[in-house]
Amino acid sequence: MPRPKVCVLRTAGTNCDQETAFAFRKAGGLPDLVHINRLIQKEKRLADYQILAIPGGFTYGDDAGAGKILASELKHTLADELKLFLSKGKLIIGICNGFQVLVKSGLLPGNGALRQEASLIINDSAKFEARWVHLQSQGPGSVCVWARDLPEVIYLPVAHGEGKFFTAGAQVLERLHRNRQVVFKYCGPDGGPADYPDNPNGSQDDIAGICDETGRILGLMPHPERHVDAFQHPRHASKGRGAGGEGILIFSNGVEYARKNI
Repeated sequence: MPRPKVCVLRTAGTNCDQETAFAFRKAGGLPDLVHINRLIQKEKRLADYQILAIPGGFTYGDDAGAGKILASELKHTLADELKLFLSKGKLIIGICNGFQVLVKSGLLPGNGALRQEASLIINDSAKFEARWVHLQSQGPGSVCVWARDLPEVIYLPVAHGEGKFFTAGAQVLERLHRNRQVVFKYCGPDGGPADYPDNPNGSQDDIAGICDETGRILGLMPHPERHVDAFQHPRHASKGRGAGGEGILIFSNGVEYARKNI
């Protein structure tokens, strides 16, 4: 089967594009680092890819709010290309700043009007949080194709200053749960409730990642691309090095789905 092509989108301030490309390559995809100007100027076509990945970083310096400017570019400048891309059943993943972009563009939680219904704001600690966290995967309870067959609890790093997820109202949060769109929740090491620092930012209902109703668009604040090999685990020496890090499972799920379905 052909290897799915991945558009790893970058612009001024993106700084996790190389790691994201490496993760997709390790998972069996064919990543291509693409500056957004090349899409706008039609030197590259989004239609030529099966997966769109929006990596972490500080796009445009987060000067108008984290991910806001890139979100506006996607929503208004590349709207037609995005609609065609999604109409073909293709996949999108946004990590950290990429999650902020997806939420502020209205692609997540998702509605026909691309209306923003949630946001990611300054952490309750009022400081940049860089630490490893435990995540409870909603697994079989989620519709997300990226999260299939994950362990119940996985361990990934976070690195953000604006990661507090909250919805525009109780009805949006209720819809997320009803439609099984909550993919990852911060938790304690045993999978129990998360207080700070287990929930590093104060996110509503401990939410760390969500998907759209189709399960094909995933956004999450933790960085799976930073745990694609066992040696990246902070306790790899004492735990022993296995075949890979838990983050690679997310990329492998996306690549495998694209290979079979797109």
